[in-house]
Amino acid sequence: MKPFVKHTLERQTWRLEELDALLSAPDVVGNMERFRALSKEHAELSELVTLYKQYQQREADQAGAHDMLNDPDMADMAQEEIEACTTDMAQLNEQLQVLLLPKDPDDERSCFVEIRAGTGGDESALFAGDLLRMYTRYCEGAGLRMELVSESDSELGGYKEVVMRIVGQQAYGRLRFESGGHRVQRVPATETQGRIHTSACTVAVMPEPDEAQAVQINPADLRIDTYRASGAGGQHVNKTDSAVRITHIPTGTVAECQDDRSQHRNRAKAMQVLVARIAEAERSVRDAKEAAQRKGLIGSGDRSDRIRTYNYPQGRITDHRINLTLYKLSQVMEGDLHEVIHQLQIARGAQQMAELENANQA
Repeated sequence: MKPFVKHTLERQTWRLEELDALLSAPDVVGNMERFRALSKEHAELSELVTLYKQYQQREADQAGAHDMLNDPDMADMAQEEIEACTTDMAQLNEQLQVLLLPKDPDDERSCFVEIRAGTGGDESALFAGDLLRMYTRYCEGAGLRMELVSESDSELGGYKEVVMRIVGQQAYGRLRFESGGHRVQRVPATETQGRIHTSACTVAVMPEPDEAQAVQINPADLRIDTYRASGAGGQHVNKTDSAVRITHIPTGTVAECQDDRSQHRNRAKAMQVLVARIAEAERSVRDAKEAAQRKGLIGSGDRSDRIRTYNYPQGRITDHRINLTLYKLSQVMEGDLHEVIHQLQIARGAQQMAELENANQA
């Protein structure tokens, strides 16, 4: 275990003892808001300190086993105990480092996923449809619920643009690394010569804003248009102006929804997407300032970054941010994104741990 990690864990152990005393103090018990905040911190630290004590116990067990190595009758048993302790300590160390990483409060939120066709014309729109299917299948397997918010169909199939809302535990935390440029290399269905084409789509993943902390928007800055929805939905769709488009005039940000028969519900959904897009734009400005000071391993999340290539002839998917290549393209396109997401989360954790270590040394 790295010295700075052990030092941090020692500090957290002292903090837990301090919290034990605070939570029994009359002034804290009488202040419900502070009591809840300290109770939450206590619960988080209790898990961390419990694991650290297990680590310390296995460390002591290993030291005791080393002392027995000089006894011929106990040497074999001692060696087995040393190896078992080494394995347990490695696992506990990994768990402890994960718990020490700074938590992004947005990770727990639901999110909006926006897919837009880019270079490649009709083939790009078809690929946008493939990405929508991939994320839909992933959500089904991960226990997340997907709601279609808006869609703009392409003439030959696929989508010029599609927006969905993903609801469930750690929705944004799981999908946050999908933001960026997705490139596909394959022979399009419209290609008669059998030539491989390269097309691209952009994906933006935006956490659903907390209503209490949402961007404040002046109603006077909004232009709200209603229109008749297109696409599936039966005869009702063509009889009422249920679809809603909201434009934030100062920034030119636009959001629309035609998924529901109710104009009121479509307006509410479109407003959620609009606020999320404005918040994401503000986040991008902050990220750009931070990126100017240090280069992030995972990238800025800017939708113009090329993050991944899907090569159909080779059955290969490559994530360029962490140099991950998997020859399981068909499984990934059917929603098996778990390995890709897991590797990106590991890379992010390693980056955060390095930053913590640097800050500790400064």
